[in-house]
Amino acid sequence: SPPDGAVAVAVTGSTGVAAAAGLYRYLRDFCGCHLSWSGAQLRLPDPLPRLPTEIRASAPSRFRYYQNVCTQSYSYAWWNWERWEREIDWMALSGINLALAFAGQEAAWQRVYRSLGLNQSEIDAYFTGPAFLAWNRMGNLRGWAGPLPPAWHLKQLYLQYRIVERMRSLGMSTVLPAFAGHVPQGVLRVFPHVNATRLGGWSHFDCTYSCTYLLDPEDAMFQVIGTLFLKELIKEFGTDHIYSADTFNEMTPLSSDPAYLSRASSAVFKSMTGADPEAVWLMQGWLFQHQPDFWQPAQVRALLRAVPLGRMIVLDLFAESKPVYLWTESFYGQPFIWCMLHNFGGNHGLFGTVEAINHGPFAARNFPNSTMVGTGLVPEGIEQNDMVYELMNELGWRQEPLDLPSWVTRYAERRYGAPNAAAAGAWQLLLRSVYNCTGVCVNHNRSPLVRRPSLHMDTELWYNASDVYEAWRLLLSASTQLGSSPTFRYDLVDVTRQAAQQLVSDHYQSIRRAFQSQALPDLLTAGGLLLYDLLPELDSLLSSHSLFLLGRWLESARAVATSDQEAEQYELNARNQVTLWGPSGNILDYANKQLGGLVLDYYGVRWSLFVSVLVESLNSGVPFHQDQFNQAVFQVERGFVYNGKRYPAAPAGDSLEISRRLFLKYYP
Repeated sequence: SPPDGAVAVAVTGSTGVAAAAGLYRYLRDFCGCHLSWSGAQLRLPDPLPRLPTEIRASAPSRFRYYQNVCTQSYSYAWWNWERWEREIDWMALSGINLALAFAGQEAAWQRVYRSLGLNQSEIDAYFTGPAFLAWNRMGNLRGWAGPLPPAWHLKQLYLQYRIVERMRSLGMSTVLPAFAGHVPQGVLRVFPHVNATRLGGWSHFDCTYSCTYLLDPEDAMFQVIGTLFLKELIKEFGTDHIYSADTFNEMTPLSSDPAYLSRASSAVFKSMTGADPEAVWLMQGWLFQHQPDFWQPAQVRALLRAVPLGRMIVLDLFAESKPVYLWTESFYGQPFIWCMLHNFGGNHGLFGTVEAINHGPFAARNFPNSTMVGTGLVPEGIEQNDMVYELMNELGWRQEPLDLPSWVTRYAERRYGAPNAAAAGAWQLLLRSVYNCTGVCVNHNRSPLVRRPSLHMDTELWYNASDVYEAWRLLLSASTQLGSSPTFRYDLVDVTRQAAQQLVSDHYQSIRRAFQSQALPDLLTAGGLLLYDLLPELDSLLSSHSLFLLGRWLESARAVATSDQEAEQYELNARNQVTLWGPSGNILDYANKQLGGLVLDYYGVRWSLFVSVLVESLNSGVPFHQDQFNQAVFQVERGFVYNGKRYPAAPAGDSLEISRRLFLKYYP
């Protein structure tokens, strides 16, 4: 029994996850605490609040799922165990009970390939570097930024042992990878009679680093390889009987004949049950809405119904904007999870579709003959927009939608540890503007700040820019009371960053107008302000917070290495991913970030070249040619990737002071 005057609160649950979710609910709703990627506010009241009566809660669906196959590369690529442990604990407290466990799979694949007779150079030519493994696993890429050093495999195996042990100890089901049909070219050398087809290039990659081989579903080697791999994984890590495989992620199948698609699907599932008779296939449903012209009802049905009903779970991956269950009769009877994708490429930028996520899961559950079995978070990159994820996690336990304005007021109070009218007002403005995109919303940050300059850049917003400027003003006015709160400081930096992003668009439009009307003095003024004041100020703001540092990303990559050579390779992987994304800017700026160091030395240098080329054009009378500029600016972009500069991993400067200085100069 507790000592005199102390309060005992008992939290129990049907699983470790349920108990952890109950604990967080008590901390959140009764103690006013908060936990997120950007920090925690855990000041407990003394004594602890007593509960007036026993509180019981049960989730309306079986699963609360987390992770996207891409997050493994955009966010987790360089994580150590300490970071993984923190994430898994956050998952448990958030009530997540189903998650991918993808680390270490290349080590298992290497063993399988060697046992089949492939040599090391054939394996090395297949695996990509660590920052691009997500797309190697889905058959999109091969070889780019590789090979994988032996030490990589050992470290990832060590991590995977701890990840699955921790997840299972908390009552989570782990999802292991399975064979989707893609093989290295070496398989064709060892088995010359194997029936495999070379796929086309993926995204903007040609066959140098793309065009992988896909085994015919009826070739005997499909089952041999698939079952070998899964048995290897199960022997190593045990199993919870759920496996993930994506054969046609952003890849057009060889035939639209339903019979072919049915065979392909059947082969993947058969290779799972060959290793585990209880296997359930978890599949990302991204392909159906990504290529709707190909995936007509007959094609979707053929792929899904080739697996016995209930032995597949489909992730309706982008359900907040483009739900697939609506036009597939609830995935033709296969269970599905209603997922919020929200983020692409780990981009920074305030964004949300709060009305869609507040109502979408309930509409899906009430859909005629609904087969919905859960809700999910599937961002491509994490550590951004904490509010949206806190909301979605809470909705996974709700029986009906929330009152969002009152919810967000309580959110701000918990996050900062004290009620504050100005902070609450700021969040009301953000809730109705940046966080309330309606219709089909795709959150790729297309701001001119983070895109290659041209005279045709997109400056459209889905919200009133003035709402963000006003939220910025309100947060600054709250800083006297809340300035010591780490989560408040993070939000102030993030909102100031958003305001600066809007200001960059305004300066870009001034530059474009001045150039088009041939007003050289105006061009010099607007260009000068952008290059010599706004961008350096934004860079110093970001450099003042540990979570907005380029150095943090690069040094975490170097920290995984066991030699200088590995450190160089990993750092180039990390730099390339957030900039060129490929050898020649193949998916340029897809994974753009707003980080101290990157703004000045990458985006800033790019804008400097653009402004000087426009000035030169007006001076000489020679028209501006985008193609010529693209060739010149590519050298600048590539120069950044290879500049060899070490960036600080510790913040410098006072975020509040810098935000205030920016505000005094630029508040419209």
